[in-house]
Amino acid sequence: MVPSPPPTFCGRVVHHLKSDDDFRTATDAFMISFAVVGSVSAATSSYLLGLVAMAIVMPTAYLIGRKRPNKAILLPGAFLGCAVAVNLAYTVSHEGETWEHLTRYFVFLFLFHFTEFVFTALTNRRSLRPDSFLLNHSVGYWLAAGISWVEFGIEAYFFPGIKSYPVLWIGTIGCIIGEICRKLAMIHAGLGFTHRLAMTKRVDHRLVKDGIYAYMRHPGYFGWFVWAVSTQIVLCNPICFVVYAYVTWHFFASRIYDEERDLIAFFGDAYVEYQREVWIGVPFVSGYQRP
Repeated sequence: MVPSPPPTFCGRVVHHLKSDDDFRTATDAFMISFAVVGSVSAATSSYLLGLVAMAIVMPTAYLIGRKRPNKAILLPGAFLGCAVAVNLAYTVSHEGETWEHLTRYFVFLFLFHFTEFVFTALTNRRSLRPDSFLLNHSVGYWLAAGISWVEFGIEAYFFPGIKSYPVLWIGTIGCIIGEICRKLAMIHAGLGFTHRLAMTKRVDHRLVKDGIYAYMRHPGYFGWFVWAVSTQIVLCNPICFVVYAYVTWHFFASRIYDEERDLIAFFGDAYVEYQREVWIGVPFVSGYQRP
């Protein structure tokens, strides 16, 4: 019997919509809340009324989902749909205004968190959990985000001239490139892509060297690094741009070192050869070198 070919990415989406209650709950909650809040925001061209609609949708989502076993997935999905909708509506209707920088940033931020859950469900279902939204990433993550909002607010009020529209588009392109690279990494790595470092080698753990991994060893980290730094270009935040570049680079340099040490322990000479042949991904990071 000839084995059937693996399902396409679109085929996997359809399969999960039919069979995976968690995936369907998250996407339904996101799309319905996006449609409701987006309609109000677009019809009124009012950010405030969009927030009012969001304040109505979220308690409604809670009441609908309070007795469902996957309430912890429904509520983040609804929140992210509302947040993307209200910010996207403002971005489209106020193009070129100073505060568009902030709302476009929020579109990228909240889409990132929703798509992390979606692509985890599609590529590595066994590791899917409410934490896959990464909304509880860390205190430091949200503290850094909050500081960037404060910097933007201060500069937008006192020095609006530094919020450049062409620079906004440079950041936009960077965010898109970063997201594409990270999601391709999730697709091509499949079960090998996790949000936590693997401490032991699983039976099905394989060394991925095809797809985007043929061009860089850590495309997921590369994508997140480019995305994170580009969010500050979207905001035209000169201070946070420097801080984000340094902190994220330092974080990934340390994480890649630890990960490559484990990968060499898992795969031995095969990974050492892969190191020699393929760029690491994050600029100026050397990774772990076997003695």
